[in-house]
Amino acid sequence: MTAHEPHEPHRPHEPPRLQEPHGPHGPHEPHGPSYSRGKVPGLFVNVDGTALHVLVEGRGPVCVLSAGLAMAWFDWDAVAAPLVAQGRTVVRFDRPGHGLSAPATAPPTTAGEAHRIAGLLDALGHGGPEAAPVTVVGHSIAAFHTEGFARLYPERTAALVLLDASVEEDPRTVLPAALRTGAARALGRAVTAAGLPAALGPAARRATVRASRTGGGDPAAPDLVRRCYRTGRVWRGALLENSRYLDMAAELEALRRVRPLTAPTTVLAGHDGTSGRGALRWLGRQADLADRLGARFEVAEPAGHLVMLDRPDQVARTVVETSGRRRRDAY
Repeated sequence: MTAHEPHEPHRPHEPPRLQEPHGPHGPHEPHGPSYSRGKVPGLFVNVDGTALHVLVEGRGPVCVLSAGLAMAWFDWDAVAAPLVAQGRTVVRFDRPGHGLSAPATAPPTTAGEAHRIAGLLDALGHGGPEAAPVTVVGHSIAAFHTEGFARLYPERTAALVLLDASVEEDPRTVLPAALRTGAARALGRAVTAAGLPAALGPAARRATVRASRTGGGDPAAPDLVRRCYRTGRVWRGALLENSRYLDMAAELEALRRVRPLTAPTTVLAGHDGTSGRGALRWLGRQADLADRLGARFEVAEPAGHLVMLDRPDQVARTVVETSGRRRRDAY
């Protein structure tokens, strides 16, 4: 099974538009975590010329969930359910080249991904002067994007949750960005031409998830894993995003100096419960990030890097609690 690719993306100057994904029998309505085989839940939303796959569920204050490198919308299933049950509108989307979204048209930047979240909210009707601020949740590398959103759009941010966030205390790049981007694109084309995504993609996804958890294997539906991870598009998207990892970290570092963070913030770190040097050092870096941001620091234990899979109830509870706190002094 191959992923449904969005067709004919709109030009960047056109306003964003919602489109229903199509399964083999035509358009259908979005539905919850019990996905029907062959159907794509959610909608495609055109933002700045790229068709993004997005799933919106529930009613109430808005929470935007953005997953880490090479992850997909369904990795939030176990978090979305309790948030919806507690009266939240949950928006989860695939960044370009991830999940079911169209390929990226340009390398990602921190500000660019923050603007993408804003554009997505606008397209979904959560923009404008009367729109209520939203809670943004960023996992891993997406923590760069969501913190960037909170700093660039303070009036639109009700709360920020950083989930086992990527941390770079002194981000420095060695090779020129253009060279790294070119190498990532060349590798992506070579991997795709060799047929590796179709042959190894789902197995690589399963192995990565298993290694990043303390609580078992990959809970994602096999047909969805095949649909996304057998495509070269997802591999190319992950390689491209990873090639700009340090650039995005450096961009956020510069943003921290000029754009204050005023939204209530929580850093929720995963810990596997061991006393190993690596695990304790990671906890220390997460605690230092929280101190620097003036954020509340929490630990999810036992949990691996994929905290939303190992401790989904705690993640949902943290989102609700953080969004209920008052705005604070800037950091």
